Amino acid sequence: MTKNNYPRSFSHIGLSVPDIQKAVDFYSEVMGWYTIMEPSTVNEDDSAIGVMSQAVFGEGWQSYKIAHMATSDGIGIEMFEFKQNKQPDDNFKYWETGIFHYGVQDPDIEGLVKKILANGGKQRMPIKEYYPGKKPYKMVYMEDPFGNLVEIYTHSYELTYSNGGY
Repeated sequence: MTKNNYPRSFSHIGLSVPDIQKAVDFYSEVMGWYTIMEPSTVNEDDSAIGVMSQAVFGEGWQSYKIAHMATSDGIGIEMFEFKQNKQPDDNFKYWETGIFHYGVQDPDIEGLVKKILANGGKQRMPIKEYYPGKKPYKMVYMEDPFGNLVEIYTHSYELTYSNGGY
């Protein structure tokens, strides 16, 4: 490890959703995340955020809605609702390069699964044990009501994988 090579902290993830208010409500009620910036509109104009967005998205997007939330450990969730949004034909193309899910931790995995299902989400698989008979670590893949995939762990990422093998 070189002198300037150190682990960076995770700041936030951006999610594109079809209805920003429904997404804020879902993540607040189901995941317990904090709203740190209510949904607002960004216009394609000469404001600082408008110019920055043009640098990111190019021209022609006209406007979008954005909201910011945070998890209990300070990770940001930046949500976007674009006018021209569309549901992908397949939201689980795990073989394609790019982010295909995000992960959260809840020791009451069964309770969170029920909450997600009761609020319009989907369960993609049964809850599974990582180390059956050895450690009580469980996981499951779910979808939020907007098609974003979420992996739920019962224990921290470090504890789950520190054993070094399955």
